[in-house]
Amino acid sequence: MRKVHTLIIGSGAAGLCAAVRLRAEGVDDLLIATEGLDQSTSINTGSDKQTYYKLSLCGNQTDSPYETAQTLFENGSMHGDIALVEAALSARAFFHLVNLGVRFPTDRFGQFAGYKTDHDPRQHATSVGPYTSRDMCIALIKRVKELQIPICEHLYCVELLKCKEQRKEQAENRICGAIFLNDHDEWIPIIAENIIFAVGGPGGLYEASVYPSGHKGGIGLALAIGAEAQNLPESQFGIASTKFRWNVSGTYMQVIPKFVSTDQNGSEPREFLREYFDSPAELHSKIFLKGYQWPFDVRKVIGGSSLIDILVYIETVEHHRRVFLDYRENPQDFSFDRLLPEAYQYLKNSGALLETPVMRLEKMNPNAVRHYGVNGIDLHGEMLEIAVCAQHNNGGLAGTIWWESTNIKHFFPIGEVNGSHGVMRPGGSALNSGQVGAFRAAEFIANRYRNWTLDIDEIASKIRKPDLSTLRLKKAVPDFVCRRMSQFGGMVRRLDDLKIVVKEAWQQFQHDRNPFCLAHAVYLDAIFYAIYSGVGSRGSGLVIGGNSGNNGNGNNSGKPIHCKLDGDQWSLQPENEFYREKVLLSYYDPEADEISHYWEQRRPIPETDLWFETIWQEFQQGKIYRQ
Repeated sequence: MRKVHTLIIGSGAAGLCAAVRLRAEGVDDLLIATEGLDQSTSINTGSDKQTYYKLSLCGNQTDSPYETAQTLFENGSMHGDIALVEAALSARAFFHLVNLGVRFPTDRFGQFAGYKTDHDPRQHATSVGPYTSRDMCIALIKRVKELQIPICEHLYCVELLKCKEQRKEQAENRICGAIFLNDHDEWIPIIAENIIFAVGGPGGLYEASVYPSGHKGGIGLALAIGAEAQNLPESQFGIASTKFRWNVSGTYMQVIPKFVSTDQNGSEPREFLREYFDSPAELHSKIFLKGYQWPFDVRKVIGGSSLIDILVYIETVEHHRRVFLDYRENPQDFSFDRLLPEAYQYLKNSGALLETPVMRLEKMNPNAVRHYGVNGIDLHGEMLEIAVCAQHNNGGLAGTIWWESTNIKHFFPIGEVNGSHGVMRPGGSALNSGQVGAFRAAEFIANRYRNWTLDIDEIASKIRKPDLSTLRLKKAVPDFVCRRMSQFGGMVRRLDDLKIVVKEAWQQFQHDRNPFCLAHAVYLDAIFYAIYSGVGSRGSGLVIGGNSGNNGNGNNSGKPIHCKLDGDQWSLQPENEFYREKVLLSYYDPEADEISHYWEQRRPIPETDLWFETIWQEFQQGKIYRQ
């Protein structure tokens, strides 16, 4: 038995930052519990130019926290006060990383240069290269060790502990600890006044996933104790390599590789995209645009580059074939002169009007070729297998403006496990959100939850040694969970299929009582509820089939869009924009063993009174920490 004031579960960029900020706020009794400092998604992933999103810090363009918040807010289903917090603290969190040694680029005058990313009207984005999140982790780990913050590696969380706390004549749920297994399957209970839950996204739930293969995610542990979740259906999907998990965005597409389909044995190769486009030039230009327009976006299916994602999905999921990118040869009938002017000019300006895709990639981004080489894939000599993969969950656990769980006190989900984002988000805003959440949670704990309030003896007396075989099962993600999520909870969603699959998922959970089984049942149930409500296709979720449910209380956005794919007529449900003003809340009641969902009106961006004397007084009196 062990006790600690604040327990941090997870060691990605968000969890590490929380530890550093807690120590800076004077909270000394800390412990980071992790499977390994080298195991987080943050330290193991990246992209062509991995982005960090922040307030503009260069040039003469106007910007403000409110304007940046508006950019975050306008994509739909995001609370305005959360958007304002993420915008307001973005510069502070960014400079915290700079001061720890993360080398974001500046010009010779010290301006931090920026560029536009997806869903971003200004130059809010910056990067240190393909491994931005890894470099963040390296700098934060160095600081954690300098501060001598205790770290316990090789611990796997298998259960969260909650208890009741009396508040204003009403007992409320609160966190009080967690149970772990170590590498020797020994169980380790830790009692904690506060828990910062930084376990990342649900990477282990999907068969086709770009999350690191060892990253499973722990949201099911929180759902199992009744933590409220929001916007679970809003995930991002995109084309990624599968042998080595990596997003093939940016220059990987802008060099226009050849798409090849084979049978499961690698035989019968054919270029399968050509028949869906009016001309080779249109296809090749759309492949180029896929570099900009990643991930999958339902608005870019008809006449846009996201049709490519759909066709890869059909080939891999429905035809059970394999799809590869071949950088050794140009696509059939390729010609620079017939490309869109935008694509041609980009390649020309980059000095990349070269003979083959891999030559163009070597010219424009040699590290992109080298990256696959050090991971056992030679783009000069072999094709790169791809699929449409789960990449990020914009939803997650519901939190306040201080990142505390909305219904479990002293419990702070931060990073990707916190569902602060809406339908879509600007590229790189997830990294900012994780750092901002760390700042907010640390500040709130230091100012509101600094004192011990738990009865240690009472909690310890209720902890009984569990059946170790049961705990071991909680570590494993069953194969059927991954298959079911990729097939029915992925990019393409059908109401009729989900009616059946949701029942099967809950039956499986009743049998296995595994947190991953619970998580996949809750996610599928939430997806079904959203489609039945009449949300339609939005973000990275394409709804196929007849009329979706009851179309909710809003006005239906229009009739289904019909297009011919794979020889069949696909009926694409349009988005009902009424739901952009709503946030979907999901709650699993562990006592009643029941799931419920409801739509909440999203909160607007606050119109704040910025009179300095008033703010100074409220800050000095600690009034800002009221929920």
